[in-house]
Amino acid sequence: MSTVNFEHLFSPLQVGPMRVPNRICETTNTINSSRAPGLIDEHFIAHHGAKAKGGTGWIGSETWLLNVPLPPGAPDEVSLKGGFGCRFAAHQNPAFLEGWKKFVDEVHGQGAVVVVQLTHLNALWSPSPVPVVGAQDYTPHVLGEAEIEFLLDGYADAAAAAKASGADAVEIHCAHETVGYSFLSPVTNRRTDKWGGGPAERIRFVVEALKRVRERVGSTMAVGIRVNGQESREGGYDNMQLREMLYHIGETGLLDFVDLDVGHCWGAPSYVPSSYHPHAEYREFGKAARADLADLDPKIAVLFTGRINDPVLAEELIKGGFCDLVGMVRAGIADPDFAIKAKEGRLGEIRRCIGCTRCIDEASEPAYIPYTPTCSINPMIGNELQWEADFRAADKPGHVVVVGGGAAGCEAARVAALRGHKVTVLEQGKRLGGQLLLAAKAPGRDSFEDQVYFEENALARLGVEVRLETTADLAAIRALKPDSVVIATGSLPRVPTEVPGIDMPHVVQGWDVLRGRAKTGQRVAIVSQEDYYQTPCVAEYLAEQGKQVEIFHKSVHLASEVARYSIGMVLKRMERCGVKVHPNLILRGISADALEFVSSWGDRIYREAGFDSVVLMYGSVQQTALYDALKADGCIPQVFLAGGAWVPRRLAEATRHGAAVGMMI
Repeated sequence: MSTVNFEHLFSPLQVGPMRVPNRICETTNTINSSRAPGLIDEHFIAHHGAKAKGGTGWIGSETWLLNVPLPPGAPDEVSLKGGFGCRFAAHQNPAFLEGWKKFVDEVHGQGAVVVVQLTHLNALWSPSPVPVVGAQDYTPHVLGEAEIEFLLDGYADAAAAAKASGADAVEIHCAHETVGYSFLSPVTNRRTDKWGGGPAERIRFVVEALKRVRERVGSTMAVGIRVNGQESREGGYDNMQLREMLYHIGETGLLDFVDLDVGHCWGAPSYVPSSYHPHAEYREFGKAARADLADLDPKIAVLFTGRINDPVLAEELIKGGFCDLVGMVRAGIADPDFAIKAKEGRLGEIRRCIGCTRCIDEASEPAYIPYTPTCSINPMIGNELQWEADFRAADKPGHVVVVGGGAAGCEAARVAALRGHKVTVLEQGKRLGGQLLLAAKAPGRDSFEDQVYFEENALARLGVEVRLETTADLAAIRALKPDSVVIATGSLPRVPTEVPGIDMPHVVQGWDVLRGRAKTGQRVAIVSQEDYYQTPCVAEYLAEQGKQVEIFHKSVHLASEVARYSIGMVLKRMERCGVKVHPNLILRGISADALEFVSSWGDRIYREAGFDSVVLMYGSVQQTALYDALKADGCIPQVFLAGGAWVPRRLAEATRHGAAVGMMI
């Protein structure tokens, strides 16, 4: 049991008329947990309600996207480029509000408060004809007076609906990609009328929206705004300008709280900081805002968010005066019960977010249909109701042997043990973790080891026997006399044997480089046939050693499957460490002094010379030999294949597959 004294984190806080039971907040995050688009269903309630049940005091759930006055003939548009341009807002649908009221009742029943975020998430409209997002060329329509009035009234109407639903607070979204942000920004607001000007004038739209909301909700609800601490964009406002604007807004007396994050949607920096960002990186911005607003009346609470996944860190932030409330969205996705565990001194049981951003990436750019929320390390996310319905003690507890202690194997073992089985894990390495340990060696990815700690602690608490440095074969498994066996032997790097020269001594695998098994010369060519994080991780690992690294990549750009909230930081780090990327090339041959490539899209040949080493990043191949032998032998009643041993994919797929197998045994 932990002896940490959470003197501040679990103390209540009065925010306007709203009393928050503790300082832990689920800031609004559109993870798309409802399986009925545009409605609030039982899956939405289960996902967000689990955080309230687990001890989170402030539940922001998912944003309310507001309607806009599209011109006649223009179609409704929901897209990454255009945002949400619809004539009809979800809250105008009685069925939506009916489901929302059930959600409010559930959260209140757990003792938490409900905060509704009101959002004009729209790149179709802007104060000036300047792209709302710097990485896009989508030039928005310039708002006229009648359209501005429509948008302002939209906030007020939505606030009234939120009040009627029983919600405790409303928050106007004035950060990244919203109309509120566009008015605050000197880049996107270049108007010369009453809506533009300097920092004191550009707040007019936000202040007017707050006034209209206050007119509808009075003093019965807390009212706040979400803002970006700095734009991180050429010509945009810096933190000092934001502080000036925020102070002027606070002077109006309309605010009860400010929800502050830092970053933008293209990820350099990202307002959903990945593991490449330090924990609470911009905490000083929270402290500055808190100091600036301290003497205003009414008192304005400051909520700060930005990669805070540890309750001990959250306690330190509040104690140190950096904020009054802490946003811990992904901490609650990774472990909805983390707050209760911390309060009860069970810190070692917390499954900590590893900062991979798979959750927000998948929500914005779904990889599967139908879409359900995804967490790389928590297999229950998006499937809360299924787990609630299906999880039960084993009908006939038996002996389960799991071969392989990677993500899939550990989850299979953990879930099987939770259900009452006796479990033995056979792992050939010196430690559990598999490819998690490999990933953790890359710069900026050390947090991946947190999941290894979680699995080690969980299996120890459950009494799972873990045999390390153990090679499993048919005879060893027979000797254990198991009732069921799970083969989670993972995968090994793929070798393109069809390429001439691939077996030359200066050609090595990227995995071996990370493990320290392979050394490279000074000038390194990385040949990449994968579109996710592995190639940039190996490239940065080598660059940090002072190597000159060039990547020859098969696709139009490096890491094309890394989504928009993270891709900016990946590419920025490549720039920072001097890695050169050559896109659209496929390796055709290797000689002692050169590499030969062919265009991915044609037949043009390219020759590149002068490299000391060639590093291969070609994905991996599943290892099924032991599974095949067990199936052929027939000596074990149940044999399962899990994770990368089935198909090598990503962490979430391995975790979910392993847990699903653990449920089936």
